[in-house]
Amino acid sequence: MKHLQVFTKQDVLARTKIRRFETKLGECVKVVTDTANLDIALQQTTARYVLVGVQEDVGIKANGGTSNSMPVWPNFLSSFLNLQSNDFFSGEEVLVLGQFDFSDVTDLIEASAATIDEKTDAYRHAVNLLDAEIEQIVQMITQNRKLPIVIGGGGNNAYPCIKGAAKGWLKSSVIPFAQINAIHLGAHTNYASMEGRHSGNALRYAEEDGYLEKFCLLGIHENYIQQNVWIDIVNNPFADCITHEDIFLLEKRTFEQSVITATDFTDDTLVGIELDLDVVASSVPHLHAEAGIDVATARQFLNYVVMDSQPAYLHISEGTYQLTALSGKVVSYFVSDFIKAMQATYQSE
Repeated sequence: MKHLQVFTKQDVLARTKIRRFETKLGECVKVVTDTANLDIALQQTTARYVLVGVQEDVGIKANGGTSNSMPVWPNFLSSFLNLQSNDFFSGEEVLVLGQFDFSDVTDLIEASAATIDEKTDAYRHAVNLLDAEIEQIVQMITQNRKLPIVIGGGGNNAYPCIKGAAKGWLKSSVIPFAQINAIHLGAHTNYASMEGRHSGNALRYAEEDGYLEKFCLLGIHENYIQQNVWIDIVNNPFADCITHEDIFLLEKRTFEQSVITATDFTDDTLVGIELDLDVVASSVPHLHAEAGIDVATARQFLNYVVMDSQPAYLHISEGTYQLTALSGKVVSYFVSDFIKAMQATYQSE
């Protein structure tokens, strides 16, 4: 994993604002002490949740986009490490593993590719490199029965999360086959055609390669669904979808009812939880803010799915260059909500 930067305790504390009479999460979270033996370190840690950051916009550019999703992870981490450690959430259950930084891949492509088509082809080829490294760390985490929380990058990273989790949970004997389900809350389907890997087709590749069994698309925007993709979804017995318009405009069902539909559809095995920030409005200002869901609804989504499913991982992606420190706080709430819901639901384990 050439691009993985493993954090030390000093790295964590450097991002933590220490104050008298307060204890911050950054003072309590765990880190890997033996970077040469990550697998053993993950096996031995008492932390159940492993945070991994991804700084890249390779997949987004491979899909013809220009957004820079790299600020998501550092903004989140600065906020998360400075949350209060208390009886509600101590931080001791979290290991901050580190971050992937693929900026050298982007720099090389931008310096070498002469035309737009060459850049697109190069970026799509480069996504395979990202897939391999992220898959490896997700598999390593899950085979040691820890739950990965992957923050940042494009929706393309759903594929290595699904593949790595399926392999890892199989190796740990939690599931009988290297195959899991997924619930995807986002404005786009992430099920575009197989035209080379990019941020818009992770679920399609994961399904085609046999690592994704069933999936439910929640809150997708009708204005962004390609007709051929819609036909494929409708004719796929292993796919279900509930559009944003059905929930919030036509009010065919409530949001809670929609999440229950998603969890019921995917309840026969572990489920990857995908939250794309492109669907969240309000404090996360970006492309779909004018038609997205509010932050409170996104927080409820994470609580609902944890209570009614068996999460295989949490993946939060698709931020843009407009993300601010305030947005980092929002993502830190998402992560803390998820962990607290997991603790409440699975506290007897």
